[in-house]
This record gives sequence, structure tokens and C-alpha cells, in this order.
Amino acid sequence: MRVKLKGLNKVTTRLRSGEKVTYYYAWKGGPRLTGAFGSAEFHASYADAVRSRRADATHLLRSLLDGYQDSSDFNDLARRTRADYRKHLRAIDKEFGDFPIAALEDRRTRGEFLAWRDRLAITSRRQADYAFAVLARVMSWSLDRGLVTTNPCLAGGRVYRAARSDRIWTSIDEAAFYARAPEHLHLALTLALWTGQRQGDLIALTWAQYDGTHLRLVQAKSVSKVRRSSGKRVVIRVGAPLKARLDALRDGRAPGETILLTERGTAWTEGGFRASWRKACALAGVEGVTFHDLRGTAVTRLALAGATPPEIATVTGHSLKDVNEILDAHYLNRDPALGEAAIRKLEGEQKPPD
Repeated sequence: MRVKLKGLNKVTTRLRSGEKVTYYYAWKGGPRLTGAFGSAEFHASYADAVRSRRADATHLLRSLLDGYQDSSDFNDLARRTRADYRKHLRAIDKEFGDFPIAALEDRRTRGEFLAWRDRLAITSRRQADYAFAVLARVMSWSLDRGLVTTNPCLAGGRVYRAARSDRIWTSIDEAAFYARAPEHLHLALTLALWTGQRQGDLIALTWAQYDGTHLRLVQAKSVSKVRRSSGKRVVIRVGAPLKARLDALRDGRAPGETILLTERGTAWTEGGFRASWRKACALAGVEGVTFHDLRGTAVTRLALAGATPPEIATVTGHSLKDVNEILDAHYLNRDPALGEAAIRKLEGEQKPPD
């Protein structure tokens, strides 16, 4: 059985004799491992290095980072989320790995962490917030388990403020995308606008999940940490424009085949889809909105069509609280059409009796 060794660092070099050799280290800057790669001696050398590191770091913040990554809290996260977390955990380890745990009680520590986030924000405010949130999560996990006595990241606020209220796909954006973007991406736009689902859930959809009238799926991002099979189940009635596109492609497709395909007819990867979508938007001249904004656009369009928050939540899979927050703060942008509809309703109520 092949075992993946976390943090393993591979270095290939050429000796004076011209021979190329490869050395393995337990991690960057860590001890060199002995034995042939994959051998019992090699694995034992790696295990000894990790044990030694943890023994030396029990009083350092690095031990909290390692403990969190070994926990069920971390391992129950979605695969993509774990990958994102690891990237930020490496950055945290580089900056604060040798930070004494005892120093967390010092009030100046919070300032140190916030100053680190501010430095990251020079490059990207959103990523700075994400990194700080990961650090805060590790601190919260450690506090719950009695490993620390305080969480200096609690209620740290954000440096990024998303102005999502006006980030809505307009009918002009939609028409431009259909007119100029590659045809194999048209169905993705229609699916997003008529279902309000996330990118990851849409590229994973198979023909077995479409019965001719409804789409049935389990939202990956809502999967419970306790039971990975208990994600939110959503059943969506397929609107006429979407049904026309699906039915035109359905014949000859296998039930297990994904609905959305690349130009070569293969299933999408998340990274491949994101890159292709960005290029398609640039080609179509669609600016200032992303694929993620289609989820909010669907919420907005459903509301403008007269759907109630419970009806919207049934389609998109949001909670009622989230739907109301989205409509109130993020996506509707107080659309003038809503105001006009409200006045027309008021006029109807105020009509004099015949």
C-alpha cells in the first residue's frame, strides 16, 4: 500500500562525477531521510523525524497546526477546502511556527497576528482574510480542547469588503456571453441561472440526476462534518429554457456521464473550468462579475419573478436566513423593478370602488 508522507521534500542534484542523485528530506529544512525511497527504513526515518519535531515543538504554535491537521475537524472538510487550508497553514507555520504557545496570553499577540494579516492584505485583502480565518479556526479548535487558554484571533473582523450588491449578471451580460463565448460553455450559464447552484455541484452533475423534468443533487459544500453523506438534497424543477438545452443533448449520453463537458468532450476539473470560464468572459466582454455571482443573480431573478424566500431556498438550497440576508444586503441592490412592482400593488389596493 502506498502511503503519502506529508511535507516530504525532494531534491535532485548532480554530483561532480556527473551522476544525478535524489535526496529526500522530512520537510523543507528538515533532516535528510535514510534508506531507499519507499523502503521500510525510509518510512522509519521519516517517522523518527516527525516524532522528534513534534517533541521539540510541543510548546510552539506549530504543534497546534499539526494537531489540527490530524483532527477529524480538518479531515471532514471538503477536499477543495482542505487544499486551500493547507496552503494557508503552511504560510502560518512559516510566519508563526516557532511562536511560543505561552505567549498567546500576551495582549500584544493579537496585534502581531493582525499586523501579519495587514501585510498580506497589501497583495490581496481577500486572501489575507482567508489566512486569518484559518488561523482563527486553529485557535478555536485548540481552545475547545484545552490546548490554549485564549483565542487572540476572536472577532478579528475583515479587511476585505465585497461590494456584491451590484455584482449581478444583467440581461446584456447574458446575451453577450451566449453570442461570443464558446458554445460548450453556454449550457453552464443556463444551468447556473436556472438552478442557482455552485460551480462545483454543476460540473459534477450527471445525466442520471435529470429525469426529464427535475434535477436532483446533493450539495457538496453543505455536507455535514459529522456524516459526509448528509449534504443538503435539492430537487429543482427544470425551467423551459434549460429543459430545451438539456433535452437537445440527452440522447446517446450515458447516465453516469457528466452533463457539462469540455470542448473535447471530457469531464471538467474545477481548475480547468475556472480558467476556461475566465477566458470566455473576457472574450464576451463580460466584466465585473464571476461565475459565483450567477448564484446571487438566480436569487435576484427568482425574487423579481415573485418567488417567496421559502420558494427561493427550495431551489437554491440556501437557508431561509441566508436567502433573506442575500436579498437584503448582497444581491438585490434595491432593484428599481421591485419598487415599481410595489407601487403597482399599492395602486391596485387604492383603486376607488366602482
